[in-house]
Amino acid sequence: MAHYDEKVELPSDQSSVSIEDQRETQEPKQELKRQLASRHLTMIAVGGSIGTGLFLSTGASISEAGPGGCFISYVLVGLMVYSIVMSLGEMSAYMPIPGAFNSFGSRFVDPALGFTLGWNYWAQWALSIPTELTAAEIIIQFWAPNVPTWVWGIVIIVPMFLINLINVRVYGEVEYWLSIIKVLVVIIFIIVGILVNVGAAGSQGYIGVSNWQLDGSAPTFTGIFSVIIYAFYSFGGTELVGITAGESKNPAKDVPSAIRVTFWRIFIFFILAVLVISLDIPYTDPDLYSALENSDISVSPFTLVFQNAGLSSAASVMNGVILTAVLSATNSCFYASSRTLMAMANEGKAPRIFGRVNRNGIPIYSVLLTTLIAALCFLGTIWGNGVVFSWLVALPAISAILTWLSISVIHLRFRAAFKAQGRSLDDLPYRSFLFPYLPILSILLALLVFASYCYTINYSSASAIVNSYISVVVFFGLLFGYKLFRRTHIVPLTEIDLDTGRSDYRPGQLDPTPAKKKWFRWFLDWFI
Repeated sequence: MAHYDEKVELPSDQSSVSIEDQRETQEPKQELKRQLASRHLTMIAVGGSIGTGLFLSTGASISEAGPGGCFISYVLVGLMVYSIVMSLGEMSAYMPIPGAFNSFGSRFVDPALGFTLGWNYWAQWALSIPTELTAAEIIIQFWAPNVPTWVWGIVIIVPMFLINLINVRVYGEVEYWLSIIKVLVVIIFIIVGILVNVGAAGSQGYIGVSNWQLDGSAPTFTGIFSVIIYAFYSFGGTELVGITAGESKNPAKDVPSAIRVTFWRIFIFFILAVLVISLDIPYTDPDLYSALENSDISVSPFTLVFQNAGLSSAASVMNGVILTAVLSATNSCFYASSRTLMAMANEGKAPRIFGRVNRNGIPIYSVLLTTLIAALCFLGTIWGNGVVFSWLVALPAISAILTWLSISVIHLRFRAAFKAQGRSLDDLPYRSFLFPYLPILSILLALLVFASYCYTINYSSASAIVNSYISVVVFFGLLFGYKLFRRTHIVPLTEIDLDTGRSDYRPGQLDPTPAKKKWFRWFLDWFI
């Protein structure tokens, strides 16, 4: 854990006390265990992203926007992801506290923003659990079509619940190995997809870019932004590395290490995967949209490519891999939502009971509440799995846009406070690239995406309007409601606390000459 020996100046009617003493009088003692290594942090971020969005929703995106429109959508969101991970890497490495950006929002901007971000982010992940479980139930029906889907919901929820109750290292190890499976499969998929495209596999012969030359395949403004919400849903989870900093063994070193490679792994896997799918399968193929149109989520575009390669048995294996990916993403959902709720409770923004941890450092009551929310997956057996899946996708995706926009604003305030208080940037264990241009670009992209998304909404459908704007109404309702009720204000730059929770890092501490590695070790380290 970080040490807090620094002294702070208090008003004249109070004596000088250590920051640690201050924390103990203001908030309950944190007992999270720092058991996550750098490899865990990286794979948790990857595992939270490579899941339902990549394996199941990309087909619908290509079908609706065409190959060009879908590709541009993923590139735009990828650029925003790059900015977000840079911002989080800088702040979390310097101040690895539980709650990450919602705690930063309270400290660097306004307590009302921290309150809003916390509950918004908790809901974002809690609602993602039934989304992932609904997908898993339907995937399992590929093998057991006669078993009721609610049975599989229970079979999945129980192990995820137990894993998140043992200790954070067990969670990290499970996520690490599940993510490795997904990464290797995506790599194999890209290779097989390229072989299919050039005619070296399957019976279709050389395909090349012919599917990009079909009528209607050219990108359009409407097409790009009509599916960009699915791109946000697919990339969602990258910011998890900020949450895990509070349980990292050496956050000043591990967080920057994870940040440097996480984006490139995700960006390359996502962009190349979308490119391969769009090149190998015509966007007019009805199977691409069957995931949402016909409630047939088991027909993944990944499975279709393997079938085109002549690997019919691999299709069933791929379905198993998709299930693994869904389980991994579900595991991350449990972790992110429970840790966010715990941090909120410790800041007095949620019932205190959710801040309690057991002897293993697990916020047990937060995990329990998250599990109850996961029971929403059973709605799929009432209204139809495809319907539930489609509207649950929109809620976390819109929340992700608001969260990422807020992170960029928080980062700008963090740096402004550093400057206002005369601090040196050399105190930062990790420094964001191209500051302040990337955070500003991220804010502009978020506003453009949201405005464009609003433009493409079907305003003749009441359900479409509700699904599209409910997250926005809740976000700003929480923000202004808390601000009015608590009478909060924007924290002056000179009063922002840049010491409490600061890591042990000091300038020059992380600059030893790195040990030489053989070429294959560099390769393995980059991928796993």
